[in-house]
Amino acid sequence: MKWLMLALGSAALIANAPAFAQSAPQAAHPSVLFKTSQGDIRVELYPEKAPKTVANFLDYVKAGQYTGTIFHRVIPGFMIQGGGYTTSYAEKPTRAPIQLESRSGLKNATGTISMARTGDPDSATAQFFINTVDNAGLDYPNPDGNGYAVFGKVTSGMDVVKKIEGTPTTSRGEMANVPQKQIVIESATIVGK
Repeated sequence: MKWLMLALGSAALIANAPAFAQSAPQAAHPSVLFKTSQGDIRVELYPEKAPKTVANFLDYVKAGQYTGTIFHRVIPGFMIQGGGYTTSYAEKPTRAPIQLESRSGLKNATGTISMARTGDPDSATAQFFINTVDNAGLDYPNPDGNGYAVFGKVTSGMDVVKKIEGTPTTSRGEMANVPQKQIVIESATIVGK
């Protein structure tokens, strides 16, 4: 039978293929819902483009890392950053850093979520930022030959992101661009469709 199907051509092969051999629909992308003191933000994640980054982020979500943290850096016309500091401005402990996944083809476009890092490209842990404008200067290979790893996009709550972006900021010790009134991440949970 196998030889006969090959002789009949690819159309017959596909038509006679068992149902289980047909490709299954792609699984839905995981989503995370941030409940903040300014409203809800929902992000869809792209594990097929940034598997290590998404797995790392979801591990932090499951562990409750983001609950009770603040958006500690807000720069209008650029981005909002959070996930690393408590309401007492203490830096939360993290796991080991992950390898940078900035060459995925994803761009730091308006509404995308990316990992924050230091000058070391492989230094991202728990902190993330949401781009409030198109930030092509953060795409691989910019600005330092490495870029910043995009791993998802806001699917609802961009109005909340913009509200956070517009909040007045100040300096606090060595930290700049800190919201004068704290914007707290009350919870972060993995949600279905």
